Amino acid sequence: MPLTPLRRDDQPDWWRGAVIYQVYPRSFLDTNGDGIGDLQGVIDRLDYIASLGVDAIWLSPFFTSPMKDFGYDVSDYRGVDPMFGTLEDVDRLVEAAHARGLKVTIDQVLSHSSDQHPWFQQSRQSRDNPRADWYVWADPKPDGAPPTNWQAIFGGSAWQWDTRRCQYYLHNFLAEQPDLNFRNPEVVEAILGEVRFWLERGVDGFRLDAINFCTHGDLRDNPPREEVVEGFIGVRPDNPYGYQRHLYDKTQPENLAFLERLRALLDEYPGTTSVGEVGDDDALGVMADYTRGGNRLHMCYSFNLLTEQAAPEDLLAPLTEMEARIGDGWPCWALGNHDVTRLATRWGAEGEAARLRLYLAFLLTQRGSVCLYQGEELGLPEAELTFEQLVDPAGITFWPSYKGRDGCRTPMPWRAEAPHGGFSSASPWLPLPDAHRALAVDRQERDPDSLLNATRAFLAFRRRHPSLVKGEIRYHPLRDDVICLERVHGDERLLVALNFADATRELDAPGSACALDDAPVMINGVWRDGRLTLPSCGIAIARCPDDVRWTPAP
Repeated sequence: MPLTPLRRDDQPDWWRGAVIYQVYPRSFLDTNGDGIGDLQGVIDRLDYIASLGVDAIWLSPFFTSPMKDFGYDVSDYRGVDPMFGTLEDVDRLVEAAHARGLKVTIDQVLSHSSDQHPWFQQSRQSRDNPRADWYVWADPKPDGAPPTNWQAIFGGSAWQWDTRRCQYYLHNFLAEQPDLNFRNPEVVEAILGEVRFWLERGVDGFRLDAINFCTHGDLRDNPPREEVVEGFIGVRPDNPYGYQRHLYDKTQPENLAFLERLRALLDEYPGTTSVGEVGDDDALGVMADYTRGGNRLHMCYSFNLLTEQAAPEDLLAPLTEMEARIGDGWPCWALGNHDVTRLATRWGAEGEAARLRLYLAFLLTQRGSVCLYQGEELGLPEAELTFEQLVDPAGITFWPSYKGRDGCRTPMPWRAEAPHGGFSSASPWLPLPDAHRALAVDRQERDPDSLLNATRAFLAFRRRHPSLVKGEIRYHPLRDDVICLERVHGDERLLVALNFADATRELDAPGSACALDDAPVMINGVWRDGRLTLPSCGIAIARCPDDVRWTPAP
């Protein structure tokens, strides 16, 4: 049967409850033998992505860049770096994805550019050129010190001295990533023009990098923090960034006006969407502010589920708080991405197939959209690299207390017995660990009990049940390490129970609860005679009449 290409406006709210598969192009598939993944590699594996049952892909940056931060330092927002391909490759990728029923979202790094971008090259030449005020410049204090005590996420002061202007410029990340000045209307117009360029080329949406960093506040020192709170990349005891309360360097009220301009632009293209990355002390509150009202971002995700804490009470807390605060906004949830240690390692589930299935079911039964990072469907653990193998600037700076992000960015293993796991015919930019070969796609596709096939089965099951995609949610108090919740949409009401304990648990259950005939094998809880029996790492989902109020008790 021929594939029917998508139209943007066929399902304007397709993003609500969508599962978005994150592709890190450098590590997905290399087709030209240079050891670096490329856009053609993504095209060649679109059938695989579509077979998972996801709704969209998110492409990490492929723009022209000096690659100091591997594409998150953009020197041309409209260009494709030659290592990835050409603009025509992007067009072919979008067309091929649409033909397979997949939407395409791309990274947009709006808060900062590369120091090699022509805008910055002009801005740094003088204090009176046409782009002099396009970046955040400030005079030193009388003693020559930086204007404020603000810290960069990647270490050291967030201010870099420039000898041409004899001023400091702001960089919240690397010194090679100067912050744009969103207080300048010309900058806002220019950035919106770059976004429009990709909308005109047919992309369906944008993942917005560090979107709460677009505007800065008054040039005042941030106050110290009483304790270091983890939850965002760079917020660790070994990094001074975590020693401050970030009141003035990000998450300013003026950013809301920019988000409204951005949403108005997206609304000109029905069926497009936006998902913002938020890193903040009160990330859940920012997610709510940025998505409420229908005139800002469509959805946001934060690092609240990307920490080391995997106890059920730690997982449940941000979810219940989010529901209490978000109103008519919409969250997006992820358990892994290109910035954090691989899920299997971070939450101590390496080689534990049942626990990895539990985490998958946990993620896919929440209210909100979902980002699934490449390799999570395989259960890949974090790669252990030596210092000499590191390329991530954060890992190099903070070694050995922090080993950086390279361990989650190693190449996808496609074929267990092929050189470099079938990723490339040449030595790849990061090594492929031997432990990943045993989890390669070709091996898991042949194993009906593999995590890959469990992912496919659960995503297909989720698609058949609208309450799991767009339904309302109600959480119950945590009981003996079992997370219980309800999802309701229309006349469908589902009861969900997830057992995080290392032992079997039994709970009261409505006598009318009815196991689903189409449930995949991984849903293994038993509903019988008003009791629910859940093995360790067990998953239970049942249908129940609307007039029954479930109050599960041990």
